[in-house]
Amino acid sequence: MAAPLRLLLTTDTVGGVWQYSIDLAGALAERGVKTVLVQLGPAPSDAQRAEAHAIPGATFIETGLPLDWLSDGPAPVLAAGVEIGRLARLHGVDVVQLNMPTLAASAVPGVPMLAVTHGCVSTWWQHGRPGVPLDPSFAWHRALTEQGLRAADRVVAPSAGYAQVVRDYYSLPVQPTVVHNGRAPLVTPKHEPAQDCVLTVGRLWDSVKGAELLDAVAGQLSVPFHAAGAATGPHGETVQLENLHLLGQLDRAALAKRLAARPIFVSAACFEPFGLAVLEAAAAGCALVLGDIPVFRELWDGAATFVPPRDPAAYHAAIEQLIGDLALRRHLGDAAAERARRYTPARMADAMLPLYRQLVSERAPAGKVAA
Repeated sequence: MAAPLRLLLTTDTVGGVWQYSIDLAGALAERGVKTVLVQLGPAPSDAQRAEAHAIPGATFIETGLPLDWLSDGPAPVLAAGVEIGRLARLHGVDVVQLNMPTLAASAVPGVPMLAVTHGCVSTWWQHGRPGVPLDPSFAWHRALTEQGLRAADRVVAPSAGYAQVVRDYYSLPVQPTVVHNGRAPLVTPKHEPAQDCVLTVGRLWDSVKGAELLDAVAGQLSVPFHAAGAATGPHGETVQLENLHLLGQLDRAALAKRLAARPIFVSAACFEPFGLAVLEAAAAGCALVLGDIPVFRELWDGAATFVPPRDPAAYHAAIEQLIGDLALRRHLGDAAAERARRYTPARMADAMLPLYRQLVSERAPAGKVAA
């Protein structure tokens, strides 16, 4: 019997990459893959440590290495890439998956590297501040991202829409491979009447998420509008919200309790590489009201109400329509739950595993020598 595939998988505790990594490693473990899960950035919570240690056959390593988007220049990120390469060699892995592509610019693991692009400063800027040139202080990040994407043996994106954005922005010779994210449902959809309330979840401080727009909408609604997530960012970014009922950061149990009530779930994001929060709400049977952007159309067309992403009046009208039409709301919630079954950790793992095996069988990155 062949030895199990050994994977080094980078992760961080800020945002959706953590949950993505945990779900992927867990599903891969069911397929015999042994994962070395390497954490960068701020330290994990006790609950996150427990999640990582619960993955069968996984090795969890806390490094404290920097995240690129929290760094002031390239040197710490380049050093982090070197350390990832050292860890890969130390643990004898067969393949490396970098969830921060900039690491590939300096990592020399001695095995193939696959980079997953979950988002980057430059493509965020392009959509969040259209027509405004990238701040020169981020030029190093753009350059390092392009180097990493070109150095990786394979690039993966979580949606076709974002894959196209990345290829166009960085002039990549090959379109990134699309593997949709997957998430296990937090709750089982119910069929009793849903509560008359509205929910959004995400980085409220992040301007592309549209929290200020939703705050204006909340002031005009006939029902409560709750918002889960941080209102202050890691660089001190803040947003002033007066009408949304702020819930703060919710752990898994608290979010599951909110979703079990099947609120109307709203995202006003004008830029989103995938949107795990939308998937979590859909899997719970929540009716979705989403900004009409290419990625949301790709994932949820026919299973959500779409509105212009920067039009507060359109959001207000769509939400009020669902409040007043329980049958439509139930229909959309059922449609969302059915669509969410396409995006599971099992399907994600089944798509990633052949990519790992292909890279291992075809070549190693140093000199691209066949394995």
